[in-house]
Amino acid sequence: MSARRADSLGGRAAVVGIGATAFSKDSGRSELALAAEAVRAALADAGLTPADVDGMVTFTMDTSPEITVAQATGIGELSFFSRVHYGGGAACATVQQAALAVASGLAEVVVCYRAFNERSGRRFGAGVQRREPSAEGVALGWALPFGLLTPASWGAMAARRYLHAYGLEPEVFGHVAVTARRHAATNPAAHFHGRPITLADHAASRWIAEPLRLLDCCQETDGGQALVVTSVERARTLRHPPAVIAAAAQGAGRAQEQMTSFYRDDLTGLPEMGLVARQLWRTSGLGPGDIDVGVVYDHFTPFVLTQLEEFGFCPPGEGAAFVASGALPLNTHGGQLGEAYLHGMNGVAEAVRQLRGTAVNQVAGARHALVTAGTGVPTSGLILRADG
Repeated sequence: MSARRADSLGGRAAVVGIGATAFSKDSGRSELALAAEAVRAALADAGLTPADVDGMVTFTMDTSPEITVAQATGIGELSFFSRVHYGGGAACATVQQAALAVASGLAEVVVCYRAFNERSGRRFGAGVQRREPSAEGVALGWALPFGLLTPASWGAMAARRYLHAYGLEPEVFGHVAVTARRHAATNPAAHFHGRPITLADHAASRWIAEPLRLLDCCQETDGGQALVVTSVERARTLRHPPAVIAAAAQGAGRAQEQMTSFYRDDLTGLPEMGLVARQLWRTSGLGPGDIDVGVVYDHFTPFVLTQLEEFGFCPPGEGAAFVASGALPLNTHGGQLGEAYLHGMNGVAEAVRQLRGTAVNQVAGARHALVTAGTGVPTSGLILRADG
């Protein structure tokens, strides 16, 4: 199976355009308007027009279908359209789907997008309030009656086990929050621009679901982000240096559930991200030492540590010390803790900026960027590289 060998997708497509709306707590506009603005901005950034687009990819849990966004932006016929499930776990997989379409000839120019009023409208942080009966909901039936109603409460279970297993205290999660907010403070697009925090600030923030504090939890954001993917050959004729998709992968582990995989043998890791990591390293031929910047999904701080451990940047239980060391430039846009919560799509855009050399917190000479998607759910990841 593909998880046991390198695949042939790497190097055949590239991200050539990025575009976003302002990130806010109350956009005052429809989600369709946000999606359309982000898509237009991404196409303009690429130097392409709506007439060039023949493919679109988005997430489920979305109110702006591909055909509606196409109409709103002047895009015509679509030969490829696709959606990826599992919330933030879909972020990098949207780019993988686009790359697959381009590499196979199903489409020439594919737009990936995510747009929602996640703060002024539906708030994922409010937790489960009403669900239609489904097979997927059966797993939640083992957690919801006992008070585990929110993503923070589900993440707290794994976080508590992680601390216990390695003899750590909740304060170690603060290194992730401080790093994100330090970068957000110098990013004018970030909600927390100009507002860094200290480890003491983190430790003093109120409990949300022990051992998670307020500053361990990502924001709730209104906004949109879009990306444009095409072939490497075409990318080289466009406005910006391409961010080549060196590898892309999805992963769902054994005993996988959505945020409630509490019946696994071990709760201290993320097997689904481990699967993604192995495939990205195999296909790209790279390893942890080759990565110049990491954009690691940070809906909750503990999962940043376990992702770094799954990718082999450090041994299990040593993620906090690794982050504190600054050995890997991490979430240089501020992440979802500091910039905005766009289900990880703004993280892909940051990786593209780093490879172009246009990031606000630019890593000198960045050639390879790792991007990960949502954790605790079936997930995905990318390695992007500079061309040439």
